[in-house]
Amino acid sequence: MTHKILIVDDEPNIVLSLEFLMKREGFQVAVAADGEAALEQVRAFDPDLVLLDVMMPKKSGYEVCEILRADPARSAMKIVMLTAKGRDMEVAKGLGLGADAYVTKPFSNKALLAEIKQLLGEG
Repeated sequence: MTHKILIVDDEPNIVLSLEFLMKREGFQVAVAADGEAALEQVRAFDPDLVLLDVMMPKKSGYEVCEILRADPARSAMKIVMLTAKGRDMEVAKGLGLGADAYVTKPFSNKALLAEIKQLLGEG
C-alpha cells in the first residue's frame, strides 16, 4: 500500500525538497502552504501522515494539530511537527497537542525518512 503524505510549509524551498524526497521514496504527496489549506487538504487527500510546519499564515501548526487531534476520524493519522522552534517548551507543546514526533530544522533527510517510515510501520 502506498502511503499518502501531506507536506504543510510556507517556505517553497522546503516544500520542493520534501516533495522530491517523499516522491522518490514512493509516497503519494500533496502540499499546502498555510494552516487553512492544510485542513482542506486533509479532508480532500486523507493523508496517512502530515509533515506540519509550526509558524505559518492563517493557522499555526499547533492550531492545525489541535484541530486534527480533536477529530476522531483522524485518530490514526500521524503528525510530525517540522519547525525551527526547537526549545524544550515548543517540543513539549507540540507533543502535548498530539504530534507523534517533533523534528527541528535544519534536519537530516535520512533521519526524517527513518522517523516517517517508523511511524507508518515501514521501519
